[in-house]
Amino acid sequence: MDKDYLVGKCLVAMPNLDDTLFSHSVVYVCSHGEDGAMGFIVNKQIKEFYFSDLMNQLNMPYSSNLDGIVLHQGGPIDQIRGFVLHSRDYDCRGTLPINADFAISSSVEVLHDVAFGIGPAYNLVALGYSSWVSKQLEGEIINNDWLVTEASIDLLFKTPDNDKWQKAVDELGFDIKDLSLRTGRA
Repeated sequence: MDKDYLVGKCLVAMPNLDDTLFSHSVVYVCSHGEDGAMGFIVNKQIKEFYFSDLMNQLNMPYSSNLDGIVLHQGGPIDQIRGFVLHSRDYDCRGTLPINADFAISSSVEVLHDVAFGIGPAYNLVALGYSSWVSKQLEGEIINNDWLVTEASIDLLFKTPDNDKWQKAVDELGFDIKDLSLRTGRA
């Protein structure tokens, strides 16, 4: 497997993955190499903490219209740290391009710009991230925990969170019920 193979792709949790956080999740992979991988769950909203709460906690001003800006549970690691996964039409100090379509920013500047509607055209605000040590993710894929699909603006930003897992599965082009949920060796 190429060291960068998973960068910019989405991991789709197999139906048998029973981890509470990762069950039926879609994870955008922003880095993958010999040292491991990092990504963000893109379809699990945080229900008890809102974007306005985050802005108040940071003592930052924001517009009165925050409709549609939700916080996502990016993963179990460093859940108080914020990241914005966004389209490449936006760049600020600290923006890291992933590929031609996506970038990540983690500065307060991007949060301010999102709050005032002058940030990236498409964005997803996540608290925390998902991480795998060297070869861990590859092992989980071999163990049939994840399927890999292409990421798209439509999937990540235009599809309602509750529909992202099914849309990602549908984009694979086969019925997931036809897959064996167990792995084996011949």
